[in-house]
Amino acid sequence: MPEVRAAGAAQGDKVPKTSAILCGFAIACLVTGIWSKSSDVPTASAQENPAKSDPAAKMVHAEMHNVMYHFSDKIAAHIRTLSGEVEPIGGKDMPVFDDKNSFNLRIANAEIAMNTASLTNAFNSYVFASPKSPLKDVTMTIVQGKLKVKGRLHDKGDIPFETDGELTPTPDGKLRMQADKIRALHLPVKGLMDLVGADIADFIKTEKVPGLSADGNGLIFDLKETLPPPHIEGAVTAVRIEGQNLILTFGIAKKVKASRSESGNYMAYHGNQLRFGKLTMSGADLTLMDMDPKDPFDLYLDHYLQQVEAGYTKITGNFGLRVSMKDFDKLPRSRGENKQAGQ
Repeated sequence: MPEVRAAGAAQGDKVPKTSAILCGFAIACLVTGIWSKSSDVPTASAQENPAKSDPAAKMVHAEMHNVMYHFSDKIAAHIRTLSGEVEPIGGKDMPVFDDKNSFNLRIANAEIAMNTASLTNAFNSYVFASPKSPLKDVTMTIVQGKLKVKGRLHDKGDIPFETDGELTPTPDGKLRMQADKIRALHLPVKGLMDLVGADIADFIKTEKVPGLSADGNGLIFDLKETLPPPHIEGAVTAVRIEGQNLILTFGIAKKVKASRSESGNYMAYHGNQLRFGKLTMSGADLTLMDMDPKDPFDLYLDHYLQQVEAGYTKITGNFGLRVSMKDFDKLPRSRGENKQAGQ
């Protein structure tokens, strides 16, 4: 049963599960908020005005280690390491965990793995979801160290096609697949002749496809637009293949030393304000931790409350919160039927 313990509390002090969680959150948020107003900021107006003029005043620092992060039921990414900022968007004053469209994740440096099953689901359910999309029924696999893309040219009578190529980062931090050759299958003679000498940019019209553009025989992916919210922003600087996984390096290849001293599998947030549920934390000091460190911390933001309810919460000596959470894929089936995300 989840319990909330203040620093030095007796082991036997327990309160009911849901009340304990909310009580811990409320106490930490209230005391932290009072402390920040009395000691850090002399007046409310002095606190509000800089935040309105300086976007950095609203960002929350984020660090993550060994997290399997679910964007949706069928799309996930393995965040091996990450350091960056959570930035509120859409006119929000702070990131709101219950609203994935309220913030972006700005990556300073990271190593993130995505397998081809998740990539396939992202393109079919998000990138090419529009009825006017030029491509349909896309599948992606790794074959001999190259990304192979199969699908149908929807605006050309659903003609089957396939292409493959190596992946490299572009100078502006996007991901480029340079196609070696394009094979259009089951084409009539006239249709085949129409494609002779053509490149990807000639017959895949990507103008209205979010996050995808064609340049000669190259397809360029912008991960900010090709993955569902919360969107990630960051420059891809290297890519390599491991089995059916793309391993993406963001920022500098050598990981910057973390500013926090957390261990295990976790997501840590520090500074400024963030909101979860009905509660707001000022001077954020929140760490979500894995109850079972033997495998990645499996987190699905859409179901984070169920994961919190299955764990327990502690308050640190300086009123930070340490929330030990159960992996999403280990919740009872009644709480999370759709557990698989191609991982």
